[in-house]
Amino acid sequence: MPTKQNILDAMHWLVEDAHPHDALFFHYSGHGGQIPDKDGDEVNGFDDVICPVDYKKAGTVVDDQMHRIMVKSLPAGCRLTAIFDSCHSGTALDLPYTYHLNGRLKESGTTPRFQREKATHATVISFSGCRDDQTSDDTTRGGVAVGAMSHAFVKSLKKNPEQSYQELLKSIRDNLKQRHRQQPQLSSSHPIDTCRRFIL
Repeated sequence: MPTKQNILDAMHWLVEDAHPHDALFFHYSGHGGQIPDKDGDEVNGFDDVICPVDYKKAGTVVDDQMHRIMVKSLPAGCRLTAIFDSCHSGTALDLPYTYHLNGRLKESGTTPRFQREKATHATVISFSGCRDDQTSDDTTRGGVAVGAMSHAFVKSLKKNPEQSYQELLKSIRDNLKQRHRQQPQLSSSHPIDTCRRFIL
């Protein structure tokens, strides 16, 4: 059951014994939202959150918290690939580097005061379902509701498993754009060469 405590426990479990050269994977597909930023690290003034099934009672899981657990705790040389298929998820892990389709860096969603603090020596890559100011759609496959971005991600890799990060971002967006307005985002914990092959 995806309660707040179970989600936090799973995040801690994922990273607790992480070592250099480990490759970790995290996927969240569900509800997301935004709340006012209280520590001044967000350019847009809002923290991104994910919403557990018990969020009305237990509260949401905030991007600052996810960053502390799954990004800051990782050792140098460790790699985490994260997929956030939820509304307002563009900077769900508060990673300081976000990329255009052509591989160039966008302006950071993190304020300059916090940009260095959010960077790490571990390699953390996040694909998110949309920009911070957008919502992520559901779609139906085989009579079952699934996240549209999650479906596009799997479809893109099945069609072509050997893509660069840049190519994968473009193919995910291409798979979505006929029926959905959301724009998936690619971000990282330190600058990466987006022309390199995507690996898990």
